[in-house]
Amino acid sequence: MDILLVGIGGAFGGTLRFFLGKCISERSHRVFPVATFLINISGAFLLGLLYSAHVDNHTYMLLGDGFLGAYTTFSAFMYEGFTLFRDNARVDAIFYVLSTLLIGIAGFFAGYILGKY
Repeated sequence: MDILLVGIGGAFGGTLRFFLGKCISERSHRVFPVATFLINISGAFLLGLLYSAHVDNHTYMLLGDGFLGAYTTFSAFMYEGFTLFRDNARVDAIFYVLSTLLIGIAGFFAGYILGKY
């Protein structure tokens, strides 16, 4: 049952990430990977909300591990950070990696606090 829930959630989360990533990237012509940044931060916020809700295991498998696991993307984050660094945009790379981590933690915390009320 858990595998099915993760798979269903992952299908929807991955599809939404692809759609939003494409829409954001088409509108943003910057070196900074805006799409991945916004998707990962919003995913951290939503995970904070979900965590604060104390949902049952099946709901967490569907929404947390499945949907949000596929919606956010650590691999794209690593690739884009590396690409910026490789292409001599080192300040942008450092800013991207640090801001994603710090704002991601703050986003999770904000979602968690908001979810408590």
